[in-house]
Amino acid sequence: MAVDYAVIVVYLAGMLAMGWWGMRRAKSKAEFLVAGRRLGPWMYSGTMAAIVLGGASTIGGVGLGYQYGLSGAWMVFTIGLGLLALSVFFSARIARLKVYTVSEMLDLRYGGRAGIISGLVMWGYTLMLAVTSTIAYATIFDVLFDMHRTVAIILGGAIVVAYSTLGGMWSITLTDMVQFVVKTIGVLLLLLPIAVVKAGGFSEMKAQLPTEYFDPLGIGGETIFTYVLIYTFGMLIGQDIWQRVFTARGDSTARWGGTVAGTYCLVYAIAGAVIGTAAKVLYPKLPSADDAFATIVKDELPPGVRGLVLAAALAAVMSTSSGALIACATVANNDIWARLRELFGQREGRPDVAGERDEVRDNRAFILVMGIAVICIAIALNDVVGALTVAYNLLVGGLLVPILGGLLWKRGTVQGALAAMVVGGLTVISLMAAYGILANEPIYYGLLASLAVYLVVSLLTKPTDPAVLAAWRRRLAGEGPDGADGADAGADGPREPSVPATSTG
Repeated sequence: MAVDYAVIVVYLAGMLAMGWWGMRRAKSKAEFLVAGRRLGPWMYSGTMAAIVLGGASTIGGVGLGYQYGLSGAWMVFTIGLGLLALSVFFSARIARLKVYTVSEMLDLRYGGRAGIISGLVMWGYTLMLAVTSTIAYATIFDVLFDMHRTVAIILGGAIVVAYSTLGGMWSITLTDMVQFVVKTIGVLLLLLPIAVVKAGGFSEMKAQLPTEYFDPLGIGGETIFTYVLIYTFGMLIGQDIWQRVFTARGDSTARWGGTVAGTYCLVYAIAGAVIGTAAKVLYPKLPSADDAFATIVKDELPPGVRGLVLAAALAAVMSTSSGALIACATVANNDIWARLRELFGQREGRPDVAGERDEVRDNRAFILVMGIAVICIAIALNDVVGALTVAYNLLVGGLLVPILGGLLWKRGTVQGALAAMVVGGLTVISLMAAYGILANEPIYYGLLASLAVYLVVSLLTKPTDPAVLAAWRRRLAGEGPDGADGADAGADGPREPSVPATSTG
């Protein structure tokens, strides 16, 4: 195991080093929160794939393959479908808005009053996403070092908080690129073929397992439909995903880079299911399906390779955790704290150099505070699946309709959006209490209630002010808030330094 330890230690040290390097680049709010909005296709694709493929997609995806066979790929597959839909249909428009949060987009579209409730819902979602990702450190460090759960969470969480706080999105982008490469090598190029060979090949796997393990729909149509509602639609509206779209250098980067990342997710989904199916042949009676990944890595891989594959799992967890953490801090600062300051009459400072430094300092402080909170909650929390389900149900049930309605239907009003958020959210909460957190009914009826209320209230209320819609259309066209070209004036001030056209990142 000494070689494995060395691989992991070098990997973790590299993450911290990149955090320090990123700190030197993050000199403005745009650099710190969205990497200056200038990532090229290569870096954009890698970081987008890294954030959506976390511990649930890696360890959980293999576990679903162990339990259901090839149809266990559907959870991660629907994530890839959501990313493809976002990239093809919405990413260019989202990138042109030049905002920092989903709530800012809602304020632009509906006239400045829709973002308060959405900010609270989005903050809760990103917080719980960061918490559940942080808990996954315990599984990996337990395999590596037989480490106590609390110590593992503190160690893994502290590293993510450190590099995220130092350099913001630049540090996270750099570390995500490394994590993307490590995951590709560790999971796709090493673990996948080794697992299949150890299991005797596909012919032996088919001989050893029931036929339903090779049925693409074996997991059940209702389960697949629920995955689509939660994960595919969740990819369309999550702050952690949108914040990566905001980093794109231009429309084509957002569209084609995201399409590449979504396609990669589809391949990753199938790979995880195949690895889990192979693990079922090798270890037919594991106490928990989620133990399949750690068991096959620990028992079947040679030293060095084992360390790299565990580093890949760690990379998957860290990429999601860091992305959720900066999203949580961005929402807390820009959508909640900034509004509280406005209520108490504190005005924003001028967008000069000193003001930019202050904003970087404030966002850095929020990442640190949110990071500490995430670690503390992760230590205290046990029901990871339940917490994540609550977060996704509230996100999709409360925000999907107002966000997509704002992008697709000009007749939607702020009253309809607010009513949809409240009714959808309350419906989801009520039905989770009645049917159970993991039931399908809350998300089904929550979405239907949100859609019905949005349509009815919007049609019964006065249409959105034409001036608001005109400003919205200008922003969608890539113009700044004053009517200038969006390349010259962003949502918050002067243009960021340009990157040569030949750059890929």
